[in-house]
Amino acid sequence: MTTPDYTTRWPAKRLLFAAVAILILVSGGAVGAVAVSLSQLTDARLLVLEQIGPARRHVQELSTAFVNQETGVRGFALSGRDDFLAPYTSGQADERAALDNARGRLGSTKPEYSAALDQIEQYAIEWRGSYAEPLIAQVRARGPNAAAASTDQGKELFDRLRGAADDLEGKMAVDVDAARAKLDNAANVVLWVTMSVGALLILLIAIVAIVLYRILIAPLAGLAEQVRVVSSGDFAKQVDVPGPREIVMLGHDIDAMRLRILGDLESVREAHERLDTQSKELQRSNAELEQFAYVASHDLQEPLRKVASFCQLLERRYGGQLDERADQYIGFAVDGAKRMQVLINDLLAFSRVGRMAREHTIVDLGELVNQVVGSLSPAIQEAEASIDVPADLPSVRGEASLLGGVFQNLIGNALKFHGTEKPEVRLTVERTDGFWTFTCRDNGIGIDSEYAERIFVIFQRLHHKDAYPGTGIGLAMCRKIIEYHGGTIWLDTDQDTGTTFRFTLPVVEESETPNE
Repeated sequence: MTTPDYTTRWPAKRLLFAAVAILILVSGGAVGAVAVSLSQLTDARLLVLEQIGPARRHVQELSTAFVNQETGVRGFALSGRDDFLAPYTSGQADERAALDNARGRLGSTKPEYSAALDQIEQYAIEWRGSYAEPLIAQVRARGPNAAAASTDQGKELFDRLRGAADDLEGKMAVDVDAARAKLDNAANVVLWVTMSVGALLILLIAIVAIVLYRILIAPLAGLAEQVRVVSSGDFAKQVDVPGPREIVMLGHDIDAMRLRILGDLESVREAHERLDTQSKELQRSNAELEQFAYVASHDLQEPLRKVASFCQLLERRYGGQLDERADQYIGFAVDGAKRMQVLINDLLAFSRVGRMAREHTIVDLGELVNQVVGSLSPAIQEAEASIDVPADLPSVRGEASLLGGVFQNLIGNALKFHGTEKPEVRLTVERTDGFWTFTCRDNGIGIDSEYAERIFVIFQRLHHKDAYPGTGIGLAMCRKIIEYHGGTIWLDTDQDTGTTFRFTLPVVEESETPNE
């Protein structure tokens, strides 16, 4: 597997940052464009609604104020009555208010308008000073007929004043129309900019989504598909995906894991092949062992029986006719032949445990132990022993004959290896999780802790056969039987006196226990 060059690929973090940066830049540009358009729209709106438009209305009010003043002066000149001067007086107040309002609306945005207002104000002052006020004074002094001589001069001055006001209002009307057109244009620009920005953002988001899909989502989906192929059992499939640095590195790590799994599978396959070979070898060995057992049980025991029979025949026929040493030798031969037969039988029994399996059944250990104690009653009576068996021994699953052999060996050993006191054997049981733990305790000679494992080895004896009879296979048989039933057996070395053996057997589920 080749290692990809990660340095030539952008990491996913950089790609995401680039996409976000592009979105931010475009969004910022779009917001800026919209802001400029809105600013222009606001300026146009302010010009129309807050400046020129209201100022134009005040100029129109100014023209009305001038007309009212002129009407008042003319009426007073014709009638001489002071009440006709009311429009003249109120017109001056309206004039001042209109001028102040117009100047306030315009401010410094339109200097030419301010200059025009100043000119109009000057014309109004000249009209009043040169015509209106002198005319009013003449009428007060001489009567209505005194104003006829200055009428032409007043008309000329007032026409100049009205013309200036009308010219300013006309210019304002033109500017208002231009501002309205600018306002409409700005509104259209805002609309088009907004629509364009929206379309651009949608297009950009779509492009970013497509790019992200191609450089992130698609490689991840491809990686997931290849991983599913490998996880389905095709470990020969190489995991190799393009994309950002992190995805390529992840694919490389997964492929490295695939190769390790492939190597482990190859090791397991080789182990299975070795196991199959060993299994076949074991089957062959078992077949040879079966043949050996047959030979041991028939072909070997037959010569031993003949040796024992002829030695016994010699002992009976020539007993007393030979010297004492000859009789002793014949006794040795008979005893050796019999011991050999016992050893062969015990060895055959040991080899059959777990090999000649029978169907496991539910075994009532209380009844089984009572049968064992009954079979040992001659030895119990001879040793004057006491056997304490609990009444609530459980039922377990197994072979009754083999389990009976365990109890018979343990109780028999307690009767055999007793001290000067009368043997006392006590059986107890307790449940620990999914196992029954049995205890067989006696007050015999005990076993040193250093021999805790040796005693379970076949044909290992701690005492001479003359001191304690036996073949040394009993505890080895017990361990093999208990392990065959899924438990363990050991010597409890924490006891100070006597011997204590403990062993476990699996608990039988209540559904498996037969109803009473």
